[in-house]
Order: sequence, then structure tokens, then C-alpha cells
Amino acid sequence: MSLEGRHILVTGAARGLGATVAKALAERGARLVLADIAEEEGRAVAAALDAAFLPVDLGEPTSIEALAGAVGATTGGALHGLVNNGAIATGIGGIGFEEIEIDSWDRVLRVNVRGTWLLTKAVAPQLRASGSGRVVNVASDTALWGAPRLLSYVASKGAIISMTRSLAREFGPDRVGVTAIAPGILTTPSTDYVPEARHRLYAEGRAVPGPQAPEEVTATIAFLLSEGALALTGQVLPVNNGFVFT
Repeated sequence: MSLEGRHILVTGAARGLGATVAKALAERGARLVLADIAEEEGRAVAAALDAAFLPVDLGEPTSIEALAGAVGATTGGALHGLVNNGAIATGIGGIGFEEIEIDSWDRVLRVNVRGTWLLTKAVAPQLRASGSGRVVNVASDTALWGAPRLLSYVASKGAIISMTRSLAREFGPDRVGVTAIAPGILTTPSTDYVPEARHRLYAEGRAVPGPQAPEEVTATIAFLLSEGALALTGQVLPVNNGFVFT
């Protein structure tokens, strides 16, 4: 599947799924702009892929606006794809809903939900200008099965799913497609802190048993960013090796 010449922005690209996605898109010919709050790691990933890197704090509106402006200068004002992967996962598998601190809740929702909205809004003119813009939002299957003991994260990813459907209708007349993927726990350094019991729950509960590597998700994302994926707009794909069916 070729993405030759398509300008694509990937957030949260310094490590984990984001870095793996960036590598897969580069291999398919995409012209990448990578963004992350972790500058040193992000620049290293970008250098290895001959991609541009721009810092961003998805919790800060001014940082998001600055990123959008810099992306426009890099791409000439036409952006073919946005992967909203940047997020935080405070408290995964750790505490019950009654124990969540308000500041922690607000931070998760500010970055994961408001940040996704503000960045999509900021680059919307560039997506329209490309003539075949695609947005892929990274949700989570935790929002599909109601995972316990991580309510703020589940709430944020449920919001991403709902936003995907609404954005698909608003962007549709401009032939900009908006989809979401809902993976489960992937085997990346970013999930090392997740309790072993939750890793085991997924490994034993998948239709295809065992752990799931981030590389098993990237081909789906690459297709959703392609010109041929417009018919799937508004859909949420549970790319989790059969842990949740929809």
C-alpha cells in the first residue's frame, strides 16, 4: 500500500505505537511530520526516518496552534493525513473511580480529548486543501468493553470514538475521512507499567491468543490514511486480535 508523496502528521511519535506507525508510514513513502512533547526521543525517531520533527504539548492550546502553523509551512499548506495518537494514560489498571484525583482526571481529558479536538481544528484547513485528507484517531478497546479501574482514560477514549463519528459528518462534504482504531494493550515500553494481571487478561482473552505487537496495528492505520479509505469514514475498527467484537 503506497502513501507516496502524502504529507502526514503523527502525534505521540517519540515512542511506542506512534514511533512504530511513523516507521510503517515512512516505508510506504509518506512525507512525515512527527510531533511529541518528548523532544529528544522524537528528534531521534524523525532523524532515522528522514522526517521532520516539531515539539507539541497537547495540553496547551498555544503549543497546538504553533504546531499547526509549523506543519503548514513544512507541507505547503496541504496535509493529507493526521494520526491523533498523542495521549496520556494516567492510572491504567491502577485505581477505582472513587480514588481518582480531580487534577488527574482533568489532565487526562485535557490532553486526550481537548488536545485531539484542538489539533484537528487547527489543521482542518490543510486537510481540506489536500483534496483527500484523512484523520485517524487512536482510541482504545477499553471504551468498547468498559474496562474497570481506569475511568478517566476510558472516558477520554469513549469521547474520541464519539468525536470520530461527529467529525466524519462535518468533514464529509469536503471528502475528508475520519476514522478511529481501538487497539488493546500493545507490547511497547509505554505499557510496561500496566499490571501483569491486565496483560494476562488480554493475552488469554483474544481470539488470536497472546500479546499484540504495535506492528500488528500499523497496516490498518496506513490503509485508513490512503485515498481509498474514504468509504470507511465514521467507523471505529477494534484492531485488537479479537478481544472485543463490534
